Amino acid sequence: MPLKPRRRAWWMPGVFLAATLGLHAQNTTAPFDLNGPRIDMRVTRGGKTLPIAEVPNLQPGDKVWVHPELPPSQSAHYLLVVAFLRGATNPPPENWFLKEETWQKKLASEGIHFTVPPDAQQTLLFLAPETGGDYKTLRNAVRGRPGSFVRASQDLNQASLDRARVQTYLNSVRDTVETNPGSLEATSKLLARSLALKVKQDCFDMPATEQEQCLTQNSEALVMSDGHESMVSTLTSGPGSDLAQQLSYAPTAGAGYYSAYVGAVIDLAKLLNGLHTAEYQYIPALTFPKSDSLELKLNNPPSFHNPKSVIVVALPAVETAQLPPLHAIDPKQVSCLQGPSVVLPVEGAPLVYSSSLAHSLALHVEGKSGKSIDLPVRAMAAKGGLVVDASAVPQAKLDPHVVGKIVGMWGFDRLDGPSFNLNVPHPTTWRLDKADANSLVVGREDDVRLHGDGAACVAEIQLRDATGRETKADFKVVKPDELEVKVPMASAATGNAGLLVRQRGLESPDQVAIQAYAQAGHLDALQFHAGDSTAALVGTRLDEVASVELKDVRFTPGGLTHSGDKDTLTLQAADAKAAAGLPANLRATAHVQLKDGRTMELENTVSGHRPQVMLANKSVENAPDSSNLVHLVDPNELPVGSEVTFVLKTVATPGFSRSDKVEVQSEDQTLRTTLEVSNGSLVLQDSSTMLGSFDPLKSFGPSAFGKLQIRALDAGGSPGDWIPLGTLVRVPVIASVKCARATRAAAAAAAATAERAANASDAPATTEASGPPPPVNDTTTPVANDPSAQCTLNGSSLFLIDSISSDPQFTHSVSVPDGYTNPTLAVPRPSSGELYLHLRDDPAIANTITVPANATTLSRVGAGAVTATAASVRAHTEGEDR
Repeated sequence: MPLKPRRRAWWMPGVFLAATLGLHAQNTTAPFDLNGPRIDMRVTRGGKTLPIAEVPNLQPGDKVWVHPELPPSQSAHYLLVVAFLRGATNPPPENWFLKEETWQKKLASEGIHFTVPPDAQQTLLFLAPETGGDYKTLRNAVRGRPGSFVRASQDLNQASLDRARVQTYLNSVRDTVETNPGSLEATSKLLARSLALKVKQDCFDMPATEQEQCLTQNSEALVMSDGHESMVSTLTSGPGSDLAQQLSYAPTAGAGYYSAYVGAVIDLAKLLNGLHTAEYQYIPALTFPKSDSLELKLNNPPSFHNPKSVIVVALPAVETAQLPPLHAIDPKQVSCLQGPSVVLPVEGAPLVYSSSLAHSLALHVEGKSGKSIDLPVRAMAAKGGLVVDASAVPQAKLDPHVVGKIVGMWGFDRLDGPSFNLNVPHPTTWRLDKADANSLVVGREDDVRLHGDGAACVAEIQLRDATGRETKADFKVVKPDELEVKVPMASAATGNAGLLVRQRGLESPDQVAIQAYAQAGHLDALQFHAGDSTAALVGTRLDEVASVELKDVRFTPGGLTHSGDKDTLTLQAADAKAAAGLPANLRATAHVQLKDGRTMELENTVSGHRPQVMLANKSVENAPDSSNLVHLVDPNELPVGSEVTFVLKTVATPGFSRSDKVEVQSEDQTLRTTLEVSNGSLVLQDSSTMLGSFDPLKSFGPSAFGKLQIRALDAGGSPGDWIPLGTLVRVPVIASVKCARATRAAAAAAAATAERAANASDAPATTEASGPPPPVNDTTTPVANDPSAQCTLNGSSLFLIDSISSDPQFTHSVSVPDGYTNPTLAVPRPSSGELYLHLRDDPAIANTITVPANATTLSRVGAGAVTATAASVRAHTEGEDR
């Protein structure tokens, strides 16, 4: 019989089945790419007729119509033999064989009818070339070795079904590459899930132009179980499994991935080769059902010389229906029932996607009036589920929430599929999480949660800011009644705003009112100790805080301080008694009210009682130089180089412990040291009294000065309040003061100078020199205790002096220039045996310099020294001015 012209295959190189099936030359396996004859077939059961493509199984009593489509010019006569089998160990009776001559006019035009007999389990069709004794030879072969033909029937059925799954995958990949190549990866994964195939993930790491070839090569290795265990059980268990199992480890057969398709074809080749006789050899045909026709694919060209080729065709098994185990991927998922392409994700039954065995599928939904509607359904592997045409839903007046059930037919049997929770588009009231309502801040993208019963039907969300500008917002469904929305606040305006939630099929969007705030501060901690009436809030932008409430105790803002990028806000309790009554270790949420109306929350635990102490006494010992003429008159001045000792007493329980510490710190926080019992800087007298001592020079260095404060730290590190300790000062060393006796001439000159200074202060400023002082008469007569007569001060570190005066009011004073390094200094003559000085480190206090009784002399040498010292001061000052 001449074959029909071979159709051109679109398969790419490497996709041919020979890539897997051509590995054993002795089995003469080859790709199934030869077109065989087409056989028209329909099955009638219970008065209902279905095309063969919709028949998954036969049953005893089924009436089958068969019509081989051979061309009128067919020269080789084919004998059509129908054989029924009843198991591997029970040869069929002779009357279970039906012979028809296809070249007869009646069969060629009308076909034949046969009925499946009781107890039959398999049905085979044979197309055998006409020879003498052909029918008897074939019948004897089947009856003599029924087990081989039972296996051949099972393997052919399985291989045909698996080949259909692979072909569906390949066709979909090709269509995706042509129409939407960017979605190839996503589509391939949906195809793999729907068709139970194994796809190489490495393919998606290749360039886009190479992905298709990678995904489609060695395609037979893709096949996995189709969910119908009974269909593949003969390949994976029992004696017949050995060949398929061995094959699964061959690299050319799928690199170790078991393929039922490969096993079926290879095993089939071995079985049929074993039936070879002098007259006949058997070649398998894979069937591709399309409507009421079976298209046959051969892997060997038929031979019309001995041994002639007999084409073996397997019909569906004679058994009860094996319904597909179709199930929803996520039974809790809610889908939106709107539009022509609603995808309901399902898996577990790849034959639903790759064949027409499941037909007349519909989604059954109950309407408001109790009247149900059935919406048409298509199985689409590339979409990953069943696609529902819900165009008729708006006219059906359904409830907002319904349950739909997949119904249909599996061959002649009713198919009840999974149920799905469905939303019908309807106006929805959306609710924003309370925490999210206060978190929408301009200048950034904020994530918020929207709650409502229409989440599945939301198609788009937009932000409309205070100026009316609308911006698209990304979102995703996280729960059937919850959306996660990324609100685009980067360039939004502050003020009243809204989210526009648009549902599929609805003209007007749902509106959610929101408030766009300016950037708020961040709350780090609320520091509050039991027994206190004040607290401290730490964070950023704390100037926006209006009040804080902790366990019904309201605090109002006090002073705000900044340190680095952090703020510390002091809070005062409105009810001090109520605040002091909050117990230690109380866990409570602090509600921070902002000035713009927002409320922020901060989890807080009330800390234990802070140390409450008082400074009972302090003293300074071991002055740096006992010969120094400088005397500090204020006990709050603490000279650097002396040892400072203080006494602390507790004013509340608990008392001191050996684990307590004391911090000493400058007011500007640049100097700090910690005193401890362990190093001897703290000494416990008892639980209520503690002595502390430290050397400022050793602790802080020679550049330390300024106000010092101390506070106690308990064993847990909780600090008490800061207590002023004194002012740290550096003291110059004054070794001597020597004064010359003044003359009347000097006194007159001094008086004249003073008068000119007074007049100059009252007159307008002038740049003219006032000229030399007027002459005086007496230049030799000394004047005792004249304040204008200068003295010479000798010492070191004189730059630490701000000014020196002969009187406590600093009426007659000398200022010391900055950075003064000379050892002598011209100072006014003391009027009462003392000079007064202001230290640079504490200029508000007038300390004293003791002037010895023998400091006054009549030596003109001394007077000359005074003049020289004054010149030195003038020179230093002029140098600074320059």
